[in-house]
Amino acid sequence: MAGAQKSGLEVVVTKNREAPGPFLVVCEHASNHFPAAFGTLGLTPEARAAHIAWDPGALGVARRLARLLDAPLVAAGVSRLVYDLNRPPHSPGAMAARSEDYDIPGNARLSAAERRRRTEAVYLPFHAELRAEIARRLARGRPPVIVTIHSFTPVWFGQPRAVEFGVIHDEDPALALAVLAEAKAQTRLDCRLNEPYSAADEVTHTLRLQATPYGLANVMLEIRNDLIATPGAEEAMAATLAPVLKAALAAINPPVTEEAMA
Repeated sequence: MAGAQKSGLEVVVTKNREAPGPFLVVCEHASNHFPAAFGTLGLTPEARAAHIAWDPGALGVARRLARLLDAPLVAAGVSRLVYDLNRPPHSPGAMAARSEDYDIPGNARLSAAERRRRTEAVYLPFHAELRAEIARRLARGRPPVIVTIHSFTPVWFGQPRAVEFGVIHDEDPALALAVLAEAKAQTRLDCRLNEPYSAADEVTHTLRLQATPYGLANVMLEIRNDLIATPGAEEAMAATLAPVLKAALAAINPPVTEEAMA
């Protein structure tokens, strides 16, 4: 496990580092932990437990997927409200002053010095660890397939969402399209491409930063959080998605046969 930074904050946790599978699982919104160094941001305990602070169920699914796929897992150790690791430092959403209908008092009118402090304490160590994990695999001749795991609320600004499983892509849609096709074929989930978010909503920063420069296959998965509200539901969802991901990867990287080589 990695994550003990110079700041003393455990902002990133890496599991299964030596796992030999082709995937690398990432969970940027895994935690609703508010370190003492940043306080509660003026939020009530209820708000800090709500979906604005993290992606409920995402870490449980990510852990189980990593196990089923024999993959490493790189996960966040602090709340997305302290720093949203799927946003670049210049984005207002990196340290949002408002999320849905919640004001975040501790993020209002942040100074440049405070934005830099959080960037150095949270964003830089997390993405350095993820980049290092990618580099280790590239050095071994095993380019990883990047899969980021997120969850979303079933009701947004009072409007119910019918979509249950969103498949998001950035520049390279190949794996996302294959995942969507396999999910529709193998599951009963309401599966949609680039819903409830898309790259236009600034949600593909990790893919753009970590996968695209190396030409790595990648996809972002969004799961409606009422479907993963218990450990058993997390386990079931991971068991559903693992064969989908394996089949999707095989579809874009079919094995080379003797006939094809002839």
